[in-house]
Amino acid sequence: MAVVLPFETNEPSLDALLRLVKPDMDRVNATILARTGSDVAMIPEVANHLISGGGKRLRPMLTLACAALSDYRGEGHVKLAAAVEFMHTATLLHDDVVDESDMRRGKLAARKLWGNEASVLVGDFLLGQAFKMMVEVGSLTCLDILSTAACVIAEGEVMQLSAAKNTETSEDDYLAVIRGKTAELFAAACEVGAVLGQRPKVEQGACRSYGMNLGIAFQLVDDALDYGGSQAKLGKNVGDDFREGKITLPVVLAFRRGDAEERAFWKRCLEGGASDDAALSHAVGLLTKHRALSDTIERARHYGAIAKDALALFPAGGAKDALSEAVDFCISRAH
Repeated sequence: MAVVLPFETNEPSLDALLRLVKPDMDRVNATILARTGSDVAMIPEVANHLISGGGKRLRPMLTLACAALSDYRGEGHVKLAAAVEFMHTATLLHDDVVDESDMRRGKLAARKLWGNEASVLVGDFLLGQAFKMMVEVGSLTCLDILSTAACVIAEGEVMQLSAAKNTETSEDDYLAVIRGKTAELFAAACEVGAVLGQRPKVEQGACRSYGMNLGIAFQLVDDALDYGGSQAKLGKNVGDDFREGKITLPVVLAFRRGDAEERAFWKRCLEGGASDDAALSHAVGLLTKHRALSDTIERARHYGAIAKDALALFPAGGAKDALSEAVDFCISRAH
């Protein structure tokens, strides 16, 4: 069922980024563990089930790396990075409830173990802790950026809910969804690093642009992997987007390029819920026929190139190189 997606011969990694931020990331991880503590036993149980589940912690690493890129010398980046990770974890807990997902990061979703109510409420707890840490840092600008991001992420999720099962969704409509639900947190995570460093507005904007375009590229690769990847890479079941009736870019492209019979198939599966394994196999065939997966990856490369261009304002150095390779790594997941 899996298809081979186009790839380049080099093998980028997050190693340079990991080396750059390791001392601070150790402090972030300690902060995360401390802030999930509660006298209510279920809260750390649910939170740590997901937080310790093998996620890359890419978003908080981006906060730390952009702070390094901006020559920040204070302590606030540690709490803001932890806040960013809590925001991300909260959205995952909430998303799994909305999507009725069974798997997350390669193991049972929290909702399958503790129920939907606990997942939602622990997500709310983590959001509350995130905002407490933002306030403790004492930067109104950073608080504004991250609180605005929380609103935009929620708007993106509602937009996705509205677009679900709607095969008339356009590419522009879909890109608006992923800018909100995924890329906004990448953008905010990067921007606050530059704000802490008190960099000029143009450099703050460059960090935001880097994060936004990296976030779009990251989500587009995820979209392609749902049809052409593996469970190990996704951390969830391959084909979940299809089974849940989600309209993603590969589907938008295949639907537009298909004939009347093929469009009827997509409507029947995504709008009508007829999405068994045989239908998924046929869907992958149509996506391959119309180059929908490979073109989705090409679009991801396009946004990745914009992200790397945003770094041009900054002088050469380890932070810039690590952030640039992080773009290549996110896109390389497609193979």
